[in-house]
Amino acid sequence: MTSKGPEEEHPSVTLFRQYLRIRTVQPKPDYGAAVAFLEERAHQLGLSCQKVEVAPGYVVTVLTWPGTNPTLSSILLNSHTDVVPVFKEYWSHDPFEAFKDSEGYIYARGAQDMKCISIQYLEAVRRLKVEGHQFPRTIHMTFVPDEEVGGHQGMELFVQRPEFQVLRAGFALDEGLANPTDAFTVFYSERSPWWVRITSTGRPGHGSRFIEDTAAEKLHKVVSSILAFREKEWQRLQSNPHLKEGAVTSVNLTKLEGGVAYNVVPATMSASFDFRVAPDVDLKAFEEQLQSWCQAAGEGVTFEFGQKWTQPQVTPTDDSNPWWAAFSGVCKDLNLTLEPEICPAATDSRYLRAVGVPALGFSPMNRTPVLLHDHDERLHEAVFLRGVDIYTHLLPALASVPALPSES
Repeated sequence: MTSKGPEEEHPSVTLFRQYLRIRTVQPKPDYGAAVAFLEERAHQLGLSCQKVEVAPGYVVTVLTWPGTNPTLSSILLNSHTDVVPVFKEYWSHDPFEAFKDSEGYIYARGAQDMKCISIQYLEAVRRLKVEGHQFPRTIHMTFVPDEEVGGHQGMELFVQRPEFQVLRAGFALDEGLANPTDAFTVFYSERSPWWVRITSTGRPGHGSRFIEDTAAEKLHKVVSSILAFREKEWQRLQSNPHLKEGAVTSVNLTKLEGGVAYNVVPATMSASFDFRVAPDVDLKAFEEQLQSWCQAAGEGVTFEFGQKWTQPQVTPTDDSNPWWAAFSGVCKDLNLTLEPEICPAATDSRYLRAVGVPALGFSPMNRTPVLLHDHDERLHEAVFLRGVDIYTHLLPALASVPALPSES
């Protein structure tokens, strides 16, 4: 891919790099600077800008382009403003400089996840407005905080508020994932995050003795049961070439706690697990399986949830869904190959789907290594600009979907 020199940089790329330099990095994001940036974009584009403080210091910014038919439900273009932490010593360039190398790669935290999408939405709307377009359906762009730490102070609260209800969202686009092949990944559902802490209690004593019924022995049994389940799911994924990672349940042991000294057998120990439960799993039965593993280990073994999502929803990816028909039709016209799959992680789409808004996760980045949350996260400017082009085609189609039976 070739790149223009700095003196010829595309204005959309310049804007992208400007947004990347705003340090909305967890755990202390500068949300105020991001909101000010978005307010300025709204002013320049002639869009209304609403700021909804869903929790103290946590603002959802909504930019609105009204449609010509207010009786129709709207299109929601969602992106989050926060980014994950960095380890600067492992980066080739300052992760908040938005450095662009001679080949056109832009290095920055948020380059893929997901400040690129925010600017692509804005630039697609700008192009369409400049060309004089208007569409039947209203387009709302929502810029939400807190997604990288679960969205509990962001989208989870926003969808319960009257300010969200009045948007009358009929369909949403949200973040997807880069794809190293020629194809484009599109997410139609996602796994349910269950964060589980197993606590085992047992007999304490001196570290030199053979003590029976210890917390460690019983915890070991539960850990072994869960890791055996993990291996079974891994083998299921490996043995079926048609399965993607999001279609099976994953689990990782992420934390072990317990003990006070080398020579003291602890009375309590715990293990924490990150489960990502596939959307076709019977959640009640799965929780009973957790209970069974704990009971089999012995008395005094319990579990509690740090997070438990119980509302998995699937957005249909066939022509029975007019939103999918419009979305996939544009992609076909552009000769884009789509790979629909279940998102293996969690995004704000789950909160939208849970309140009845069909959503697709789509980041138009093909031929691009997956570098979200990684050192040297980067995106080529040509891929970024191609994404603007793709949204410039998608938005007219989505905002022109004819009235649905529920809207007539």
